[in-house]
Amino acid sequence: MNVDYINPFVAASFSVLEMVLSKTPVKGNLTVQPDVFTSHKCNVVFGVTGQVSGSVIYGMSGPTALQIATIMLDEPVKLFDKLAASAIAELGNMICGNALQHLSEAGYQCDITPPTIVHGQAQICTLSCPALVMPIETGYGKVYLTVGLKGRK
Repeated sequence: MNVDYINPFVAASFSVLEMVLSKTPVKGNLTVQPDVFTSHKCNVVFGVTGQVSGSVIYGMSGPTALQIATIMLDEPVKLFDKLAASAIAELGNMICGNALQHLSEAGYQCDITPPTIVHGQAQICTLSCPALVMPIETGYGKVYLTVGLKGRK
């Protein structure tokens, strides 16, 4: 697990979350798991391709997703509908776009797949490589950043 691949996603997560939510996020304890796995109620899943490849997942509880969507849409969101899903997907796009810019500046050319929203009771697992999981307290609940990336030869 190369921190050169992971740090851009960590930095982008903190930067974008603070900008969007107007609160300073707080880093939780890092854990490493053998693969990219999540079982949160709401997840935004991205594939990364290019010189660095793997998966990135932003997972959160249902109430956290609704609160973040409420802030992003500037109107109360009570149900996780298409509009709420679009807001959460856009948050993920903003973070991943920022992270890819950092990777590019470090000399790694990469792309991301369009976001996939998984909402409801599900388990997501990709067996691509070990993953780092970082809980980020946003003031509206935790967002769990799961990054499993490896370099290509």
